[in-house]
Formats: sequence, C-alpha cells, structure tokens
Amino acid sequence: MANNNIGPKRLVVGAHYGLRDWLSQRITAIVMAVFTVVLLVLFFGASDFSYEGWAGLYAQQWFKILAFVTFLSLYYHVWVGMRDIWMDYVKPVAIRLLLQALTILWLVGCAGWTVQILWRV
Repeated sequence: MANNNIGPKRLVVGAHYGLRDWLSQRITAIVMAVFTVVLLVLFFGASDFSYEGWAGLYAQQWFKILAFVTFLSLYYHVWVGMRDIWMDYVKPVAIRLLLQALTILWLVGCAGWTVQILWRV
C-alpha cells in the first residue's frame, strides 16, 4: 500500500487560520463599509464644507470612536492580508519573520499616529 497524502489520514500541517481569517476579513470590511456610508451621509447632508465643518464633525466623541474603530479594523484587515502574503510567497523563515515583525511595527505605529491625529482635533 502506497503512503500518499490524500484522504482522511493525510498529514495536516499549517496554522489552520482559515475560517477565523476569512471571518475577520469580512467583519472588518463591514465596519469599513459602515463608516464609509456614515461619512457619505454626513458629507452630503452637511451645509458647511469648510475646515471648520469637518473639524466640528471630528470634534464629536462618537465620531472619533467610530473613526478609530474603523482604522483599527483597517489595520487588522491589512495584517491578515499581509501575513498571508508573507506566508505564501516568502519561503525562508528568517526573512518571513522579519517581514512580519516589520509589518506589525508599521501597523502599531500607524495606530499610534491615528490616535494622535483623531484626538488632536
């Protein structure tokens, strides 16, 4: 009998992120879509298209929180996608880990910068 890797007795390897990553990509996309719709409704319903009008919008605490949650969703969405790209296309483990670490540092830096921008207004 040949030892093949087909069927229920095959050796399954990998991180098994499939469903969790698929679901997180969909949820983060929904959060970003909801924010886009809210932003479009507020934009088309606004009478003041000046800097003061936008600053007034971002001065409201609920909008800052919604924007921050949206950006965190964006960063997690990016992380899942970039991690999958690194795992699929970069075979040397050391380089892959370096790229993943640099991606994490970049995204954490972006999140910190987002806090500074949103709560500066």
